[in-house]
Amino acid sequence: MTARPSKIICVGRSYAEHAKELGNAIPDRPVLFIKPPSSLIGLSQGIQWNTAEGECHYECELTLRLDRTLRQETDPAKALEAIGAVTIGLDLTLRELQTELKNKGQPWERAKAFDGACVLADWVDVSEVQDWAHVTYSFHINDQLRQSGDTALLLRSIGEYLCDMSQAFTLEAGDVVMTGTPAGVGALTPGDRLKMTLNGKTQAFVWETFVHANF
Repeated sequence: MTARPSKIICVGRSYAEHAKELGNAIPDRPVLFIKPPSSLIGLSQGIQWNTAEGECHYECELTLRLDRTLRQETDPAKALEAIGAVTIGLDLTLRELQTELKNKGQPWERAKAFDGACVLADWVDVSEVQDWAHVTYSFHINDQLRQSGDTALLLRSIGEYLCDMSQAFTLEAGDVVMTGTPAGVGALTPGDRLKMTLNGKTQAFVWETFVHANF
């Protein structure tokens, strides 16, 4: 893991099939939310959550690290040039708590920003990305495929998402961007063995970890 970012910007409902599986409408503009640096852990640290808050769901996502500042950028190609590294991350969600908060019209931070809610594998140099329009990755639990991601299925391109974010707030060098999850999310169980794979230009990068006992 590198130094902590100033913020972790997440895109919600960026894959149409994921929005549908949760009963959410397809957004007419990107849905953005932020996780604090305190939520960030490395994949090797394992996964824990407070079971008193209910089920913890995995959301496997292509994740970016910015190596230079973006502010009010309008050119998607230039926005892509700010990316220095990529990896696979898990946006962990206390789903029952999130639903409760949404039903009350309250923010989601308790369900999305808890300690350990952003789990990142090792960073891979951006040169491993051959085509931003077709980056593929996968997520397995106990050797069973649960999620298969392809940026070709995003509602907007990676560059367009970065431009949109930069209109809302400055993206600083070191900031992390989670690009959203494809369909197939579900609950984690203590003891689960997780495997995440990123298909790079020269090789497939594979990371594994376990779901530990809850705190």
